[in-house]
Amino acid sequence: MNEPVLTIVVPCFNEEEVLPDTISELHQMLLQLINERLISKRSKLLFVDDGSKDETWNLIYKEGLRNEFVRGLKLSRNVGHQNALLAGLFSAKKNSDCMISIDADLQDDIGVIRDFIMKFHEGYEIVYGVRKRRDTDTFFKRSTAEGFYKVMKKLGVDLVYNHADFRLMSKRAVRELENFDEVNLFLRGIVPLLGFRSTEIYYDRKERLAGESKYPLKKMLAFAFDGITSFSITPIRFVLILGFASFFVSLLFGMYFLVLKFFGTTQTGWTSLITSIWLIGGLQLIAIGLIGEYIGKIYKETKHRPKFIVEMDMLNLGLPKTESPSLYEKRQEHKEAQIISETNG
Repeated sequence: MNEPVLTIVVPCFNEEEVLPDTISELHQMLLQLINERLISKRSKLLFVDDGSKDETWNLIYKEGLRNEFVRGLKLSRNVGHQNALLAGLFSAKKNSDCMISIDADLQDDIGVIRDFIMKFHEGYEIVYGVRKRRDTDTFFKRSTAEGFYKVMKKLGVDLVYNHADFRLMSKRAVRELENFDEVNLFLRGIVPLLGFRSTEIYYDRKERLAGESKYPLKKMLAFAFDGITSFSITPIRFVLILGFASFFVSLLFGMYFLVLKFFGTTQTGWTSLITSIWLIGGLQLIAIGLIGEYIGKIYKETKHRPKFIVEMDMLNLGLPKTESPSLYEKRQEHKEAQIISETNG
């Protein structure tokens, strides 16, 4: 059996509380897979620091100096979970046969990673981690999440139900993913579009080890809206249909009031007039706002700005083009010496 090089990609944002446990558990998992000869000894753990404000990067960097299996990728600023995940995948694909993405809180069951690898050996290029149930979620989160998947299905978007970003992808799949140049990348919708041989592994989600969730209600709503507007023009068609319906209803009401006037039963008043103005005005504002969202996305796409900027890559250590090798090496030696002295102190 061939032993593929695996890289486990872990996006991190302000995860100093949970990171030591995460590194320890994933390291043990990696060693176990290597001992079973399911993966190569060159396999790595890649932690992507998404512009954290706490000690997350220092923890990653120190561990990377003393642990041959741990590497870090530092982004120059916070670019969001999806872009941080992409940065890790695109960096890892250079030296990996397959990559597994998982959140730093380890709510996803790392025990099924072995099942992911077995499926990869069977020839699957994409393996989705799917939650069996949502018992650990609050009623609000469970109902809204399930509602989101149902709405996306109605809009014609091919999503894997109850799947987030816990998945295995082959090197070829990640290469094809890199060809998607759009700024608003909704990975849960993009990955099924790749069309490679895929399967699903079911697991139970656990409680967060430490720290707080980095996905509050506001971010979840923005994420859901991004997914809808990135994959479907159905909302705009719905507004068009609503506009036509409103127009015909207003015609019917107009005919009705003309009949009342003909029989002399109308009363002077402004209630019906102001109500209709507010109704039509509200529909127009909704339509303009929705169209504006799509235009905003087009505006972002036309700029062709990079999704992320890498400040430091411990997995593929390269030289910045603006610096000479000697200057770069001196800077790296200074950083390492400083961190080692802090660790020993």
